[in-house]
Formats: sequence, structure tokens, C-alpha cells
Amino acid sequence: MTHSMKTLAVAGSLAAALSAHFATPASAQSKEKCFGVALAGQNDCAAGPGTTCAGTSKVDYQGNSWKLVPAGTCTTMELPGGRMGSLEALDRDLPQG
Repeated sequence: MTHSMKTLAVAGSLAAALSAHFATPASAQSKEKCFGVALAGQNDCAAGPGTTCAGTSKVDYQGNSWKLVPAGTCTTMELPGGRMGSLEALDRDLPQG
């Protein structure tokens, strides 16, 4: 292997490591669970009766389903019908059982 190829390989490895280090933690830390903001079938994970996994909410803005949103924006989201996002599960817009 030539000297320039070794240099290129090391530089590429360093660039990949740095980009992974700076991208992952920031995105993971800058999100929060926001209940009642997901459209039907677009929730991020299980939240209670009527949901079992990501994408299983039955109605728009289902109060017990959540979606990850940028940190600090959940409670200021304005949705149709005067709804607002919440950091805790809500008893509104639940599927009919």
C-alpha cells in the first residue's frame, strides 16, 4: 500500500468517526415524546390501549400515542380543533372500542 493510500484511508476513517460522533448524540438529545400530535398510523411507538407499536394509532391526534418532536416544541404545537401537544398521555381522541 502506498503512503498516499494509507493517508487517505486514515483520513477517511477519521472523518467517518467524527461525523458519527457529532451527528448521533445531538439528534438523540434534542427530541422529546409529544402526545396527541401524530396523525393516524404515524405514531412513533406504543402508548396505551389502541396502540401496540409504531404506526398503529387509529385516529388523528390520538391522545395516548406519541411522536418524537424537537425538544421544547411539544406544548406549543397548535393542532386543528384547538388541540395542543402534551408531554403526558391525554384522554382525548381515543379510538372507539
